[in-house]
Amino acid sequence: MGSGGYGAIVLGLGGMGSAAAYHLARRGQRVLGLDAFERGHARGASHGRSRIIRQAYHEAPEYVPLVRRAYELWRELEAESGQPGLLNVVGGLLVGAPDGEIVAGAVRSAQLHGLPYEVLAPAETARRFPGFRLPDDLVAVLEPAAGFLRPEECVGAHLDLARRHGADLRHEEPALRWAADGAGVRVETARGAYTADRLVVAAGPWAGEVLADLRLPLQVERIVNAHFEPERPAWFGPDRCPIFIFDVQGGIYGVPALPGEGVKVGIHHGVPCTPATIRREVAPAEVDALRQALDRFLPGAAGRLLWAFTCMYTNTPDRHFIIDRHPRHPQVAIACGFSGHGYKFASVVGEILADLTLDGTTRHPIGFLSRQRPALTPTLSQGERG
Repeated sequence: MGSGGYGAIVLGLGGMGSAAAYHLARRGQRVLGLDAFERGHARGASHGRSRIIRQAYHEAPEYVPLVRRAYELWRELEAESGQPGLLNVVGGLLVGAPDGEIVAGAVRSAQLHGLPYEVLAPAETARRFPGFRLPDDLVAVLEPAAGFLRPEECVGAHLDLARRHGADLRHEEPALRWAADGAGVRVETARGAYTADRLVVAAGPWAGEVLADLRLPLQVERIVNAHFEPERPAWFGPDRCPIFIFDVQGGIYGVPALPGEGVKVGIHHGVPCTPATIRREVAPAEVDALRQALDRFLPGAAGRLLWAFTCMYTNTPDRHFIIDRHPRHPQVAIACGFSGHGYKFASVVGEILADLTLDGTTRHPIGFLSRQRPALTPTLSQGERG
């Protein structure tokens, strides 16, 4: 073990890093967790009061076993932390053209994995969910198991339990650099240098900087969300309104009205940025675009604006995650590039990172998330493919 006495250091204590710290500590490792900002900060990608979770995964059916395990682990986290309501199942509507990516992909995943679903025409959608108005050329896939997570509470539960299992968690202590140190690692901050046997890098939008030696093809993107008080609250609460994703206008997504929070809506893609250059202020025109999206498909959902905020996606070229070990330093596990659909997996990503860190492998099927897959490797030199 390194002179610092740590079994593992985790860089980044957001959604993925907090889960990794928890799983490592629960397995008896002495864990040091480092984060550049205060606990519960809103500068990365693990904030915003709600995150969608779903199983009929249109992005690729390979995600379904992972998200099923994520559901199990979220429920275990609720039980161990004594915090019910981290995961809330309210159903989901995935809306698009019958042969479009979202609808066809969700149906394919559901059929391959035996998931319950229905395909609803516009009239049937409006009958069951009166707040929705779909044009005749769209259909909705109803997934009863979908819902939303409470990201701040989930991160907090992982951090509290990691500490309960002995983890040393330090916020507002950014890592300045890291390096392989023989068979272990060395991490330097402004407060000192730490050594450990293993390292986990879960740095969110900062991953490209922390893993600069890998030249990963990551593109950070600014995303805007808004919360509106609905004009027809009876239609848009979670008892009558599921989470929703529309395959239109670049992708529209939202969460039903929750007490004091209203209906949440976002557009799935924004403008390129970096963590240093992101514009945090939300312009009136951006709020208007979100309002218009709701007015088009959920009339009455967008009343008074409650608040708007930004977050960041860290995208890969194929929009699939990177979960792997460093090609030259097998004692380093990496998780990044979650491309705007990763938070729901945080619980199982933590488990996978603990597996990779301690065992060098995992039982979970993550081969399609390798950093050496064809969509990523064209940007890498032969020596870096390792």
